[in-house]
Amino acid sequence: MTTPDSTPLRGTKRKADEIEAPRRIQALHEDVVNKIAAGEIIVAPVHALKELIENAVDAGSTSLEILVKDGGLKLLQITDNGCGIHKDDMKILCERHTTSKLKAFEDLTAIGTYGFRGEALASISHIAHLTVTTKTADSSCAWKAQYAGGKLTAAKPGQSAEPKACAGRPGTQITVEDLFYNVPSRRRAFRSASEEYSKIADQVGRYAVHCTGVAFSCKKHGEAGVGIAVPATASVRDRIRIVHNSSIANELIDVLVTNNQYGFKAEGLVSNANYSGKRTSLLLFINHRSVESTSIKRAIEQTYAPFLPKGGKPFIYLSLEIDPARVDVNVHPTKREVNFLNEDEIIELICDEIRTGLGKVDTSRTFMTQSLLSGGKTPSISKTNVAPHETRGATVTPQRSSAAAKPGIAKPYENNLVRTDAKSRKITAMLPRAASFSSQLAASDGVEYEYTDKEPTICRLTTVKDLRAAVREDMHNDLSDIFANHTFVGVVDERRRIAALQAGVRLFLVDYGMIASEYFYQLGLTDFGNFGIFRFQNSLRLRELLEIGASQAQADEPGSSDAQWSAIVTAVHDQIMSRKDMLAEYFSLELSDDGELMTLPLLMKGYTPSLAKLPNFLLRLGPHVNWMDEKGCFESFLRELASFYVPEPLPLEPRPTHENEETVVDDGGLASRRADLHRAIENVLFPAFKARLVATRALLKGTVEVANLKGLYRVFERC
Repeated sequence: MTTPDSTPLRGTKRKADEIEAPRRIQALHEDVVNKIAAGEIIVAPVHALKELIENAVDAGSTSLEILVKDGGLKLLQITDNGCGIHKDDMKILCERHTTSKLKAFEDLTAIGTYGFRGEALASISHIAHLTVTTKTADSSCAWKAQYAGGKLTAAKPGQSAEPKACAGRPGTQITVEDLFYNVPSRRRAFRSASEEYSKIADQVGRYAVHCTGVAFSCKKHGEAGVGIAVPATASVRDRIRIVHNSSIANELIDVLVTNNQYGFKAEGLVSNANYSGKRTSLLLFINHRSVESTSIKRAIEQTYAPFLPKGGKPFIYLSLEIDPARVDVNVHPTKREVNFLNEDEIIELICDEIRTGLGKVDTSRTFMTQSLLSGGKTPSISKTNVAPHETRGATVTPQRSSAAAKPGIAKPYENNLVRTDAKSRKITAMLPRAASFSSQLAASDGVEYEYTDKEPTICRLTTVKDLRAAVREDMHNDLSDIFANHTFVGVVDERRRIAALQAGVRLFLVDYGMIASEYFYQLGLTDFGNFGIFRFQNSLRLRELLEIGASQAQADEPGSSDAQWSAIVTAVHDQIMSRKDMLAEYFSLELSDDGELMTLPLLMKGYTPSLAKLPNFLLRLGPHVNWMDEKGCFESFLRELASFYVPEPLPLEPRPTHENEETVVDDGGLASRRADLHRAIENVLFPAFKARLVATRALLKGTVEVANLKGLYRVFERC
């Protein structure tokens, strides 16, 4: 195509017969080369931000603040609290291929950082106005410099281009203004600022989920509210809840795969069969670098296909750590893709693990179905409001009732009904043995209490504060919520110390011995130095109690001699008597000078521990308490005291061996002890657990989910 004056249009391919002579090859101008390179790396504002985030995390930052204006085209600013940049390095900071992360090409085989080629800041400086303000820990002030075309430039005409001293906090602040100002075709390609900001928020959210220990905040310029705010202390699950939503975070299962043959470890969180999105959300990190992988995404989608409704897509957060020698990171200008060995085998192992986790859907599975009787009226049988996503579309048969449903109250269906009153009928009421002790339950333990006007002692011991802090740090949030909102169901097995409790629509079996041990330990830390006193009417001889405990222990060890146990009793007796003043002051355990035990610590009103355990408790104070270290002494003594307060295991209730044989009558007071145990567990211990127990991770071993009401109402969508 030609113009009327036969001049070829720019950009039109010339025909062979129009070429008069071969064109000479010449080197491109350096500015053109740099702009071409910048166009490969910085395709959009989100790519510039990705490079800046990676540099900030590489610098050891624990807090990143991001400010965006007009989708990043007008302003893109990131502030971190990392190690900063040395003033002498600012001169070559924005030159191409200047980096602190590589020295030789062989270093690529062991690269452990996000960036490594030294092109990010150089590329940005060629297509935007770049300002860097930085301060290192050993610098007395911050240094500020402007860059253009990879070189230092003056802020105003006539001024020096050298970095200028200024006030600033430790770390680095990089400000990118007027991105693509000299590439008008690229700038015109962006449709809207809001679309670019959504891409930026998505990228920030990805790193906010993955980079544990790093706080992220992202906001639009001029707005008071923050679009994304993730604290440094948040866990990965909590970060997903903040960045995405609770409906995803509540339906996640853990994935962990390790294989030495292929040199990789994969861990993450993926949605279970209850969650179904419109499109796949894949947060994939390989060696902590955010990447994309079509093969991994397609394989995981195929894994989920049998478990989700038609068109349903999963949420996946996956972090792969692969031996750097097996990974080629230098295959894409923006590091968006990487290649690694044994890709198919690694993907198959990951999918197998996800498939195994999804196969355990019987514990919790919900489906949405269309109501068959849309016009029927069902009376409201509870005033508890149920969330809309739990009631919408459930299938239920209306029942007759004289009272109509109250308007404005959400209707709970059978698969969402929960017991909210511990006094209502329970599962144990249907068991035959429940009637044998239900009439004997008393309201208290029969102990008379006296109250004093003694002022509480404020504990200022650092060791006790450290022990309290250790409990808080070991707290398991989900398990603590279960105990804080549970409804007691009943004791299942007194011998194994197992009880049932209900939390929402889930039923759990818990080891109440383990739970009580942790609770009384925490109670000992909380009330340290302020225990109540359990005073004996007649004082007990410490040595005699220790001898009883030794005889009980000797019965379990037939090969031991009497002389050996006599020496142990003497040693423990002397150990306890030498520290009787400390025991009385801190633990309310009083001993007379003659070796008589007068009081024991009272941890809880309405509950008395089994005194049959007293000899063994006192005997264990010798070898099982670290008397030489203050912190160790307090911790080990409170652990032993908590063990003493744990309810004793009881033998199973006598039952008839034949149908026509009567139940054996117990003459040893076992029925009375069982009645007292049930009273204490239901009316004292579990209400106390509900009020103040901090469930630690160790209690996960003693808590098992055995039923989920929603799982019992499954509707199979495939025939």
